[in-house]
Amino acid sequence: MADEPLSAGAVARRLGVAVTTLRTWHQRYGLGPSQHVPGHHRRYTPADLARLEIMRKLTAEGVTPAEAARWAKQGPVVPGPGVTSRLRAGNGRDGGGQTIPVGRAGPAARGLARAAMRLDAEVISDTISHALAADGVVATWEGLLRPVLAGIGERHVATAGLIDVEHLVSRCVSEAFAAVARSGRATGPARILLSCADEEQHTLPLEALAAALAEAGVAYRMLGARVPAAALVEAVNRTGPAAVVVWSHTRPTADPAQLSALLAVPRRPLLVLAAGPGWRADTLPAGVVRPVDLAEAVSLALAVRDSLDQSTGADRA
Repeated sequence: MADEPLSAGAVARRLGVAVTTLRTWHQRYGLGPSQHVPGHHRRYTPADLARLEIMRKLTAEGVTPAEAARWAKQGPVVPGPGVTSRLRAGNGRDGGGQTIPVGRAGPAARGLARAAMRLDAEVISDTISHALAADGVVATWEGLLRPVLAGIGERHVATAGLIDVEHLVSRCVSEAFAAVARSGRATGPARILLSCADEEQHTLPLEALAAALAEAGVAYRMLGARVPAAALVEAVNRTGPAAVVVWSHTRPTADPAQLSALLAVPRRPLLVLAAGPGWRADTLPAGVVRPVDLAEAVSLALAVRDSLDQSTGADRA
């Protein structure tokens, strides 16, 4: 519920700050949790959260913490741009006022975006890890990571900046997905082969799929970025996967000939998926499936695995 008191961890994720920062604001400026139930940790009320939102906004814009705390304690009204500019000028700093747009994504995405702008790797990683543990890979990708990554890309197109932000966030996302993949309990042979198209370097969505498969207990092989068509065909002939996923993020890397080559191999996969926005549905060879999102890609991979398991069981019977 929106009016439920929140723990320090929940508030930190909403604001995109570290829990230690909340403790500092509490100890130095008196902006702590106000609800106290005997025998329990103190909790932040909606009014506490509103004050901390002001504190976070002003400090991000270059206002000193002491001055920001003074404004936060005055009430829910955030000082206008003119006042903020004077406060910042008096401090001799320029916060830049940049933000990452996340559309209608929730508080966790806004907090992650704020942490990304501060290049706060600890908060970024903690936010992602908490979301993965609580919601799983698919929901975390769709509701948290995609909006933030898309917002970074949108801001880069508009300003030619945020390359440092994109690199840091991407690294944190990769590390989080790798941790999920390592902890997965896949059984049976690796029947799914994951690969980027030739010259395609965007791997995060493919890493998300790998993590989702590992989470579901599905074994896979990951070839990664920039796999030439000949190398992919060789890998298919060598391993005989039931399904192959080829990711293309951009139109120049989405050559349908790569897919046609897969359909012509002696050990043709049961399913070839053309994943990513680079592929055009009207150019795909017959028999190739284009999943609309991560959830559908996972569902199709699971269907292939289950079909093979049933066939194997029937043969044994």
